[in-house]
Amino acid sequence: MELEELSVVEKAAMLSGASEWDSRGNERAGIPSFVMSDGPHGVRRQLGEGDHLGLGASKPATCFPTAGTVANSWDPALAETMGEALGREAHDLDVNVLLGPGLNIKRNPLCGRNFEYYSEDPIVAGRMASGLIRGIQSNGVSACPKHFAVNSQELRRQASNSVVDERTMREIYLTGFEIAVREAAPMTIMTSYNEINGTYAHENKHLLQDILRDEWGFDGMVVSDWGGSNSAVAAVKAGGSLEMPSPGFTSVRELECAVAAGTLSEADLNARAAEVARIAAATRLTGVGRDDLLADDVAADHHEVARRVAEGSAVLLKNGAPTANAAALPLKPGARVAVVGDMAKTPRFQGSGSSKVNATREENILDELGKLDSVSVAGYAQGYDRQGTKNPSLIEDAVALASGENVDVVLAVVGLDERSESEGLDRSTMAIPQAQNDLVAALAKTGKPVVIVLVAGSPVELPWFDDVAAVLYVGLSGQAGASATARVLTGEVNPSGHLAETWPLRYDDCPSSGWYPAIGRDAIYREGPFVGYRYYETAGVPVRFPFGYGLSYSTFTYSALVADETGVEFTVTNDSDVPGATVAQLYVSGPSRSAANATDGRTVGVLRPVRELKGFAKVSLGAHESATVRIEFDRYTFRHFDAKADKLATESGIWTLSVGDNAERLPLSTPFAVAGDVDAKPADPALGSYLTGDVKHVTDAEMAVLFGHEVIAPGKPDTFGVNDPISSWAGSRGFVARTVANTLIKREADVREKTGAPDLNTLFILNMPPRAMSKMTQGMVDSAMVDAIVKIGNGHTFRGLGGLIAGYFRNQSANKRTAKEINHD
Repeated sequence: MELEELSVVEKAAMLSGASEWDSRGNERAGIPSFVMSDGPHGVRRQLGEGDHLGLGASKPATCFPTAGTVANSWDPALAETMGEALGREAHDLDVNVLLGPGLNIKRNPLCGRNFEYYSEDPIVAGRMASGLIRGIQSNGVSACPKHFAVNSQELRRQASNSVVDERTMREIYLTGFEIAVREAAPMTIMTSYNEINGTYAHENKHLLQDILRDEWGFDGMVVSDWGGSNSAVAAVKAGGSLEMPSPGFTSVRELECAVAAGTLSEADLNARAAEVARIAAATRLTGVGRDDLLADDVAADHHEVARRVAEGSAVLLKNGAPTANAAALPLKPGARVAVVGDMAKTPRFQGSGSSKVNATREENILDELGKLDSVSVAGYAQGYDRQGTKNPSLIEDAVALASGENVDVVLAVVGLDERSESEGLDRSTMAIPQAQNDLVAALAKTGKPVVIVLVAGSPVELPWFDDVAAVLYVGLSGQAGASATARVLTGEVNPSGHLAETWPLRYDDCPSSGWYPAIGRDAIYREGPFVGYRYYETAGVPVRFPFGYGLSYSTFTYSALVADETGVEFTVTNDSDVPGATVAQLYVSGPSRSAANATDGRTVGVLRPVRELKGFAKVSLGAHESATVRIEFDRYTFRHFDAKADKLATESGIWTLSVGDNAERLPLSTPFAVAGDVDAKPADPALGSYLTGDVKHVTDAEMAVLFGHEVIAPGKPDTFGVNDPISSWAGSRGFVARTVANTLIKREADVREKTGAPDLNTLFILNMPPRAMSKMTQGMVDSAMVDAIVKIGNGHTFRGLGGLIAGYFRNQSANKRTAKEINHD
């Protein structure tokens, strides 16, 4: 039977989940159900009902480094190797669609989910994601890049509206997804929870139809984030294929009624059902036996892959003694090392939330160093309380160990704890716990060289940076991160990672620090395109580490830059006796940033950052070896989005091409004439502070010029609606609603304090708007019941409870009727 021959209700039923992780197939049309699973850096396969927050048990799987760490490799081929292993494990665990990678732009370092995202730059994010996607899909499993799009904060994540100008959205927040779609052809893509300029992502026609499908050529399935669907009818019209998890049959009835009423075309319903059916057909799992994942050879092979990825992603941030120019790393043969820090013994190698993997193995740095013959462990001290409580005796013990005559060097493992980086919760500070800062300060005073191993999924402030001998940033390095770290520390591996995001000196330096996270409904992207290095380099703000920064045990020089019509060529030389790798980076500066285009003292050309990354290459060289490196131009190199003309355009004029190993160290540059399709014109002076990148002082009037319209944040609502989060009920006039919200807020804080980990379930409820209840309860709650719940939120407790009870019985009867209709009983 052809899909079009199915009844309207049967086709509508295919557009929502059957359970937490399963789609709803159709036996009459031969369309099987398929399984989806979290998997940005490891397969979180839950059996039975499961959950989407990482709370319930899952099958063992390899935990690879997180995306924020893998991006520091700047190596799409390495990401592809990791993706091949991920796809193999997904295949062997009966997973058809692996929900990842995450490639949202890191707009602000405090986003709690940044460890799951690649970069502040769309070129890096898109190219790294493309590698992972190709690897995953080589196994016949669908990858699912997420969260599409403009998703930058966890606070109010299901009830937030990202307000962004069209040009910034296209150039910064969508380009990474575009690269992934065009270069890796993912079969599935996941929409974000938030609204974008007033329309939910899963029902945003401009996003899903105009851009994703019509412009980029995507022909796959669009799935909602779990509970992220708003209106099933609006989603089908706009290009949203599947809402997850199971909303029961409420959405089925809504779609059936809309077709009957003529407000939804059956052609749109057929198109969405066909997209779901194609995934079911394309990901039928055959071949490898399902027990192979637990075989020792597969687990060992994939552990080795995880280690190689961690090794390629480690970033050497500093390598010189504070009083001399001597390198502290690699550790000298025979060095006696005092190991300090709770995370050296009890590892932290992944974040909290839906990406949390039940790792097949665990390692710790203390044990891994102890296995090596090249150094000896002189002792171990805990150094600090894991939860951040000040404990002077722990510091005293660590100082006593470090001061011993049998210690040559102190290795301190510090960083962020489990409470700091999690889905559902943004960080409150860029600092690591003060107890750890106090420890490092005390160790530095011993006079022994202190080497820091830094564990964190995103940037942190480093008040002791000038006082330590070396800093190795390992990020969240996966289950094999400890052995990878030991190999880097001892020189068995030469670090080659470069930062995929800027590290500011302090949080206040961040361009969006004054308005992040948005506590109300509207998250206004006032900074426009000046995100990350685009801001720091344009506004001249000093940073701790520039974008693209990374040291090595080798030294490299760049020379002989030549540009032609299709790309640039240059020479990279390893000047040292040590084989190593560097990341060559190509940046462009548009006509408005070139003195050659100045007219009467005014810059000519559209508003741009001072420079933008447009290509890169990981270059491995033997001792004293040279290589010619070529980076090709592509569709992204010189373009910008012309919002007034609603099209992509290229400015004619003199551009500047620069090459080096980070955004500030660019020893090679050359002017380059571009023959575009529009002439450069003087920049609009009404943009004011945007012209110098000084976005912290942008006025509302200047922002209106950038956005093309006035942007006004709405005031606090007098009443609550279906899309206001439960947390907002803390201000309700109703005693019951106010008590519910405040009790949940207190419970989450208490659990986090007692356990040292966020209470993900409570956080999800607090961030959840009532309308999500009809999407997350497998049919127990329908839209009429949601309206009754909102009455409770607005203080009409008894009226709301009455409607809720009556609605429950009506909904149960309706569900039974719909089930019979679908099953032809």
